[in-house]
Amino acid sequence: MNRPKTTSNEQPATRNQQPATLRYYDNARHEKWRIPILGDDAALVAFNKPAGLPVIPERWHPDWPCLRSIAAERLEIPLYVVHRIDAWTSGLVLFAKTAAAHRELCRQFAQHQVEKTYLALVKGEVGGDALTIQRAIAVHPSRPGVMVVSRSGKSAVTAIRVLERFRGFTLLEVQPQTGRQHQIRVHLQAIGHPLLVDSIYGQSEAFFLSAIKTGFHLKEGEKEQPLIRRLTLHASALRFQHPERKEPMTITTPEPKDFQAVLRNLRKYAGR
Repeated sequence: MNRPKTTSNEQPATRNQQPATLRYYDNARHEKWRIPILGDDAALVAFNKPAGLPVIPERWHPDWPCLRSIAAERLEIPLYVVHRIDAWTSGLVLFAKTAAAHRELCRQFAQHQVEKTYLALVKGEVGGDALTIQRAIAVHPSRPGVMVVSRSGKSAVTAIRVLERFRGFTLLEVQPQTGRQHQIRVHLQAIGHPLLVDSIYGQSEAFFLSAIKTGFHLKEGEKEQPLIRRLTLHASALRFQHPERKEPMTITTPEPKDFQAVLRNLRKYAGR
């Protein structure tokens, strides 16, 4: 599978050879968060956010810990939010450490100069090897927080490329060219290939081995546990210009264990 790589003329976000990991016990959720630091220097810091942890405070639970509050507490510095990903999406999130770096990174995002790459596991076998989806997105007229394709919405563009096909499923590389709320999820639903797990846009809350393994059975009284119980979407890479050094750089992060487990079982039981 092709992965975005840091090329020879690009510099990593940190010169530290041993990236740290933030560990935090979330009393509100009774959850232990393990948050690897992917890059860290005087201007910025990048994290591999676990699924389930919001980037900023949630609307309904504003006092609960989020990635920004945990990181700011552990690093003992203020952090500026540059961009966000959904709470139940895993992967790369970038923060600025200074007001100047924040302004420059936000400018790059606003002017679409940042290349964002995601991995997405979707339902169905996507036809063709590459596709650009151009469909405007608006807020759902009767469901707050839900987005929908609409001619009256804001323009949205998403490029997808097939990385691997299975019987009934596809692994995609996805690069959103714009930054609308839930853009990837809405666009994939619009072309008939929603995320494998997406309770809002795909009507599926989890993925089980029994869905692909012939003859699967449980012992009496045993309950099947899902291979994955969150959005099958992972923010895998960002390519941008360092806000101070003005050097092109790429930060990448591998898919987490649950995402890898689904891929491993799809290759074993649903390979083509």
